[in-house]
Amino acid sequence: MSASATQSSRPRPSQERLPAMAKPNNQSALSRRMFLIGIAGTAATFAFAPETATAQGPALFEPTIWYSVDRDGIVTVNIARAEMGQHIGTAIARILADELELEWSNVRISMVDADPKWGVMVTGGSKSVWLDFPTYSRAGAAGRIALVEAGANLLGVSPSQCVARQGAVFAANRSISYGEIIGRGEPARKFTPEELARLPIKSPSTRQLIGKKADALDIPAKINGTARYGIDAAVPGMVYARPKIPPTRYGSVVRTVDDSAAKRVKGYLASLVLEDPSNTVPGWVVVCATSYPAAIRAADLVKVDWTAGVAAQVSEQDILDYGARQIAVPRGGALVVDDPDVDSAFRAAVSTLERTYTTRSVLHAQLEPVNALAFEKDGHFEIHTGSQAQSTILPVLAQALGLPQDRIIMRTYPMGGAFGRRLNTDYAVPAALVAKVLGKPVKLVLTRPDDMRFDSFRSPSIQTLRLAFDQQGKVTGMEHHASAGWPTGVYVAPANMPKTPDGTPYDPFAIDGADHWYSVGAQRVRALSNDLANTAFRPGYLRAVSPGWTNWAAESFMDEAARMVGADAVAFRIGLLDGAGRNAGASPNATGGAKRQAAVLRRAAEKAGWGAAMPTGTGLGVATTFGQARSMPTWTACVARVRIDRGSGAVSVEKLTIVVDAGTLIHPDGALAQVEGGALWGLSMALHEGTEFHKGQVKDTNFHSYTPLRMGDAPELDIEFIESTETPVGLGEPGTTVVAPAIGNAIFAATGVRLRHLPIRPAAVLAALASKK
Repeated sequence: MSASATQSSRPRPSQERLPAMAKPNNQSALSRRMFLIGIAGTAATFAFAPETATAQGPALFEPTIWYSVDRDGIVTVNIARAEMGQHIGTAIARILADELELEWSNVRISMVDADPKWGVMVTGGSKSVWLDFPTYSRAGAAGRIALVEAGANLLGVSPSQCVARQGAVFAANRSISYGEIIGRGEPARKFTPEELARLPIKSPSTRQLIGKKADALDIPAKINGTARYGIDAAVPGMVYARPKIPPTRYGSVVRTVDDSAAKRVKGYLASLVLEDPSNTVPGWVVVCATSYPAAIRAADLVKVDWTAGVAAQVSEQDILDYGARQIAVPRGGALVVDDPDVDSAFRAAVSTLERTYTTRSVLHAQLEPVNALAFEKDGHFEIHTGSQAQSTILPVLAQALGLPQDRIIMRTYPMGGAFGRRLNTDYAVPAALVAKVLGKPVKLVLTRPDDMRFDSFRSPSIQTLRLAFDQQGKVTGMEHHASAGWPTGVYVAPANMPKTPDGTPYDPFAIDGADHWYSVGAQRVRALSNDLANTAFRPGYLRAVSPGWTNWAAESFMDEAARMVGADAVAFRIGLLDGAGRNAGASPNATGGAKRQAAVLRRAAEKAGWGAAMPTGTGLGVATTFGQARSMPTWTACVARVRIDRGSGAVSVEKLTIVVDAGTLIHPDGALAQVEGGALWGLSMALHEGTEFHKGQVKDTNFHSYTPLRMGDAPELDIEFIESTETPVGLGEPGTTVVAPAIGNAIFAATGVRLRHLPIRPAAVLAALASKK
């Protein structure tokens, strides 16, 4: 959040803000606006609320709930998406500011607290800009029209003689600023829902801010230390808490608690065995103290005897073996794509190719460990924390506390990293439960080992892919079977998940990416919920989620298929990206379809010097993806240049060449940062990261053994965006998923050995080299 931004809150009895934080903006102004625009998705309605303005005019003009304009012409944009380093407020404000015709220096952002009026508050899946572009564009257009009409009236001319530009309305050689218009009388305009839906927005050629370089609004506060994260939240009289993490995520039962040693710690208060009706933190003991250092020391001394859940007998290989058994059964699971001709295509095939790929569990390990401050005030419970999914944790908190949702207030904070971990805001539940028991504000903070053990990490996965070829080597059929834990299946009821054509619920975040844009003849995509994973731990969303494993398998497999038929890896893929049939794409989100994916692949290969001779031990590998989901494709291609040390098995990535077509770029600097960060994490998960689930717990609990990419191992990055005026789509995650298969394919090009498991460790490279001799 920028230093000049404010934080808004709904007008409730507990509206008072933390003393050290920015004050909320003037919520009473909501009752003075002349009209409201309520927007959900791409549909919108105006509700007329007449009010008599004061002689001096209103303090704020609020044509929609999404922003306000004050008498100085300062525009505050309300952002309902979570800030976790991606500068989402800047991107969204840029959309509105362009349509409203503003000076960028007059724009502020307000990260709003949870309230039903904002709609569903969830930030994930790289969907924020894609979802919010229509909303904020129309909101800006509505305000611009209203201001032009009011300005024309004050200038004594027709609105058709006026134009809005840089925060003012111009008519010939005269002008009036937005601030002055508001000061002299609030604009009044009514729109029907039909009129709003037809409101014209700018053509790409007339945009002044979108796609142009600009400073992110939240950077100053992050640099000068004034940004307030959840871990900074404080209120007078609060106590601190640290949990004792039970031996299994589910099923652990506390038998005894011995806090005799902890009582010697100055400031120690109590050790509480939580009773959690929501079953979010079963078996938890929370240690409370007057300071956080005391809570840490005391928790280390408290001894808890648990009866562990059944997951204490489950390890990583058990989960992969379970998945292999699921895949081996011909039917079952969710058939996301099921062409009736698949079986006949394989029966008629002259040759077939079948391969199995696996991935390890991966931790989030975000910089800021999870935390929450909770307290009851005036009959309401306030939760102060960083969350990517305020709307989904509210009903869980209501169940845990035995309160209606409207008595729980979620306060918004920027996050020091999230990457999907904070889509599961489970850490707010124990803080609230302890606060309810103690009757005091409670600040719960997890240490790094606590955080890693309590992580809702990315599930291990196993996938089997098959291709059928005819006599000419043409692909005539393909199957993709994937087994992994289902994060959405755990988080929400199956009835709320999407359904396959035959009506079977499935988790798109466990299969997206497998339903690719290649023309492969008859196709089958089968998603299998690994029930052993689902019950052993809580599968989570980790940056890119399923494409992190489905694309690893699909693009490694495409490389193997090209080698099998003796084709160039790039040419083979381009031949399948012909845009035929369902791969033609459709407006507005996937205009051009597979042909746009072929275009980024060609460009990446050209930039990287594909086909040139490489030094001994060095190779180029390629991969391409469409990002998260077919409904919102971000066309991406990567060529990795790697060097292999045959003595140690170490893989050095020298360069990543990445080309992206994300449609219209709203904030180019932010887009570049997103792809850079995503690509480096993709590299990190390809070669460095990856834990192991062992008898109910992850093996790695700190960075001495969990070793993400270090700066010294970061390669040269050459990133290019295709210039486009198409629908803006997601950028937070596609760069993550395309890197690992490109590296794996480059290793094969350099050595002739194929690795089918992530992460790729030096020992695995050495073993593969040895078996090749």
